Amino acid sequence: MKAIHKIAILTLISLPISVYLFISAPPELPDQKQVVGAEIPVDSLFQMLAHEQNVARTLYTKRIVGPGIKTGLHFDENWTNDGVEAGPLPALFLRETAKQLRSLGSKTTLFLGSEFPIASSNKFSGTQLENFRTMKTTGDPAFFFDSDSGMHTAMFVDPASSAACVSCHNEHPNSPKTDWKLSDAMGATTWIYPEETVDLVTALRELKMLREATALAYTGYLEKASEFASPPVDIGEKWPAEGAFLPSAPAFMSALDAEVGAASFDILLQTIGD
Repeated sequence: MKAIHKIAILTLISLPISVYLFISAPPELPDQKQVVGAEIPVDSLFQMLAHEQNVARTLYTKRIVGPGIKTGLHFDENWTNDGVEAGPLPALFLRETAKQLRSLGSKTTLFLGSEFPIASSNKFSGTQLENFRTMKTTGDPAFFFDSDSGMHTAMFVDPASSAACVSCHNEHPNSPKTDWKLSDAMGATTWIYPEETVDLVTALRELKMLREATALAYTGYLEKASEFASPPVDIGEKWPAEGAFLPSAPAFMSALDAEVGAASFDILLQTIGD
């Protein structure tokens, strides 16, 4: 990716954090040294990151993929192949975000796992499978130490939220399960981290890298879309609901920031205040 793109992305994800911490932050906080040095349970980090990623994928699904299909845009599992004029499906947008997160040097691992995945590499086993089966009945997130991997883990249920998700998995030639129904727990967004606690600076650094990874994943789609011939796509301020348009990376990240609000920081502040 061009250097100018990287600089723009860094600006996009740094500004909201700076504004919140130094301009919009509530006035009554604990002592500054206490806040900066506070140890935060990794479960709180997982909740913060999961919220951000869920909002990003929902935004991409509802405002890019859904309206985009109606206006003639395509989304395909082979979207990166030469000659394929398509963008990533929502699950693959998550996978691309996870890939970019690793490339940035994050200590957090993200993947979308399942008991019956299309890609065998995403199949749950051992402790993860046990927790996932419990989650399917309770619907609650699972936070646990995975003795199989020696890593702290969080899993959030990923339901079949649309008919497109159901039909895609039921009709895929590599799918081990072909009777999915709407609202079924198809899998779980899974987060892994090596340590039990993190300090505030580390937590914010992980959040910053997740936002940068999201921006990189979306920018990768835009770079592909800029070459589409049918239909040609206009990249700027407009969204697919208005036609063959895609919002620029700054516009997408601005919308994401508005959707996320202060929820992620509230998780941290509540933890510090406990």
